[in-house]
Amino acid sequence: MAKKGKKFTAALDRIDRTKRYAAKEAIELIKDISFEKFDATVECAIRLNVDPRKADQNLRGAIVLPHGTGKTKRVLVFAKGEKAKEAEEAGADFVGEEDMVEKVLGGWLGFDTVVATPDMMAQVGKLGRTLGPKGLMPNPKTGTVTMDVKKAVEDIKAGKVEYRVDKVGNIHVSLGRKSFENEKILENLRVFYDTMIKIKPATSKGVYIKNISLATTMGPGVKLDPDAILK
Repeated sequence: MAKKGKKFTAALDRIDRTKRYAAKEAIELIKDISFEKFDATVECAIRLNVDPRKADQNLRGAIVLPHGTGKTKRVLVFAKGEKAKEAEEAGADFVGEEDMVEKVLGGWLGFDTVVATPDMMAQVGKLGRTLGPKGLMPNPKTGTVTMDVKKAVEDIKAGKVEYRVDKVGNIHVSLGRKSFENEKILENLRVFYDTMIKIKPATSKGVYIKNISLATTMGPGVKLDPDAILK
């Protein structure tokens, strides 16, 4: 097990690990114990009672957070003709067809998110080994394979975050920066949590939300009381 640093240990000592905190209190606490010397990301981790091996419980999608994440993403769009023009007008950083596919195959990865029109997926499919392991492959479930490239680009620029359950039922998302007002972090949290409730698979039995916590980039997690988040 990795040895915990003094600052992390000091922060951990200020958390009551037997308690599930109200969301507002947890946000105040993670900011108060944060020891990063930069504008840290506020992260949320949720543990769900799902089995990702079952198709209907392999949860994946995207959410547009009301206050964004504090990070402007560089968007690459694979499109042609009028759709390429729409993407450029919507604010896409890079737009192209086969030429852009070849550029990525050559090793270029100067982007954070990829959008593609359905008619480009035959070409984009060549990038599966490059984009897949990095979680960048366009997917209809996250709204990144679409003819409405204008909306896709605008949503990403506005603060859209993708989520995907891992093999043990965890989902991690960014809810903003430490410098955000507490109320904005809280509103982003509520939108995320409400989405998790709405996508509960019908086949998931027992307690659905097993655990949910907040933390800054390098700080320890603070457990939340899930029943109080939306109140």
